[in-house]
Amino acid sequence: MADLKTFYLPDLGEGLPDATVVEWHVKVGDSIKLDAPLCSMETAKAIVDVPSPYTGKVTQLHGAPGDVIETGAPLAEFEPDPNARQRAEAESTGHHHGPRKSAAAEESSKPAEREDEGTVVGAIASSNAVHVEKAASIGGVKAVPAVRALAKKLKVDLTRVRPSGADGVVTLKDVKDAAANGSAPQLPPPGAARAPLPTAGEGRTAVSLAGKPVRTAPPSVQASGQPEQLKGVRRNMARVMAEAHAQVVPTTLVDDADLHDWVGKQDITARLIRAIVAACKAVPALNAWFDGGNLSRTLHPQVDIGIAVDTDDGLFVPALRNADVLDAAGVRAAIKRLRAQVEDRSIPPSELSGYTISLSNFGMFAGRYATPVVVPPTVAIIGAGKLSHDVVAVMGGIEVHRRLPISLTFDHRAATGGEAARFLKALLDDLALPH
Repeated sequence: MADLKTFYLPDLGEGLPDATVVEWHVKVGDSIKLDAPLCSMETAKAIVDVPSPYTGKVTQLHGAPGDVIETGAPLAEFEPDPNARQRAEAESTGHHHGPRKSAAAEESSKPAEREDEGTVVGAIASSNAVHVEKAASIGGVKAVPAVRALAKKLKVDLTRVRPSGADGVVTLKDVKDAAANGSAPQLPPPGAARAPLPTAGEGRTAVSLAGKPVRTAPPSVQASGQPEQLKGVRRNMARVMAEAHAQVVPTTLVDDADLHDWVGKQDITARLIRAIVAACKAVPALNAWFDGGNLSRTLHPQVDIGIAVDTDDGLFVPALRNADVLDAAGVRAAIKRLRAQVEDRSIPPSELSGYTISLSNFGMFAGRYATPVVVPPTVAIIGAGKLSHDVVAVMGGIEVHRRLPISLTFDHRAATGGEAARFLKALLDDLALPH
């Protein structure tokens, strides 16, 4: 019998600890060629295709769609074709104890000897190239992994979607349109049944504050919801928030920006960006990174603003680069591009890190003030609340002014209260200008 080889999940990003199986492109017993798509994996930053490191037969797959696989853990096993050209040897089974790096990962430490990437295909930057997602034909449907993931989330049957892309490829817009008009619903699997509803007599009777009887569940009955393991972006968000909470010493200042003198209709987000830039120039201490381990800080000459973007999958924070040299039109165009890339999951991983200060524009939904989380190594985050019309005392009487609530949370290890207060004042002063 041929020697079996085990392929261990390589790092699909910059030190990512795990990835989630989106779908397998093969099944046990299938023959596969070197570099053919093996599976699609979702990381905290992208959905990528993992290519086969061998030409041969698939003998085992580790994990079903939705399962989380740790980096360095076994992903698949192969029986390589002895007559075919193979990539550098992957780790075999045998007496292996614990995760080890795949040959592709080991080869990455020897860039001069490498002939190709051999690790992932997708929106992932690497030392040799940036590989672009390709639409694979699975079940007669051509679509990239990001489209398949979106269809799964929106419960759209891809086989019933009319493709509009070149060569019959289903696009993200096709899936969104199908979900919106209900033209391609995903049918429940045969035999699927709904959980029975409680019948009369189950539970106990209690008395509400109004004196009316209400139904309560008996102590032995648990909540009806099912626990769901966090995956992908939301899983990474949980890690990042926990680490930030453990490291940062946060303090928040709040105040209102008075927009009463604004002339004409203006782009509030663009004005916010401009005001943040003005405040960073006035008080550079908050446009900085802080290293708590070495007690050192790095002041940045440029202003790269992380824009918090909320999605159903979790929180993304793409970087608006060089905000200090963009005009209002440039800011709006850049934000539009970043949001589009976040929505279709095509944003490069490099654009989700390296910002120098953050903005959370939560007021577009609701809320006046907040205590947003400062994520190291950044020192500060600005929260913009919901616009309001407030009664303001002026000389000789009162007026109704439009005001924008602003929250400034900063890491008190890296900046003083005075620096934060001066930063907030500079921001408010810029927002109060007519233009």
